[in-house]
Amino acid sequence: MLEARNEGFVVPTGRQRQNLLVAFAKKGKVVYGKAFDIVRLNAPVDLDDLDDVENSLVNILVFEIKSTRKVLPPDFSGYFFGLSAAEMLVAQSLRDHFKFIFVNITTGTHVEMGIGDIFARAKGIYPTWSIMF
Repeated sequence: MLEARNEGFVVPTGRQRQNLLVAFAKKGKVVYGKAFDIVRLNAPVDLDDLDDVENSLVNILVFEIKSTRKVLPPDFSGYFFGLSAAEMLVAQSLRDHFKFIFVNITTGTHVEMGIGDIFARAKGIYPTWSIMF
């Protein structure tokens, strides 16, 4: 849905994702491959070319998608969602290069927020541990 908007959103391939991880790592930024879903390119960037990715990080914004089918107000008031530890670490590491994008699949609305924006709006925070055997 986001790619179809022609706003620069791209779902990176495996190789492109790897190039992003390497480019950010070379800048001392920690990125876990599963802690983001989509990127937005604010200028042309060849994600298949590591050198181009490294030289164009200023034009790359990394997003974690949180989606719902519930009918909600356009500002997502009342939306309850979870954040993984990996998502939190990447948000803290990348800072202005990382945002969460909340997408309402039913209405087509979306809202972008940084981690600071999320905590500023939070009405409650309920830490949990997710365990896999």
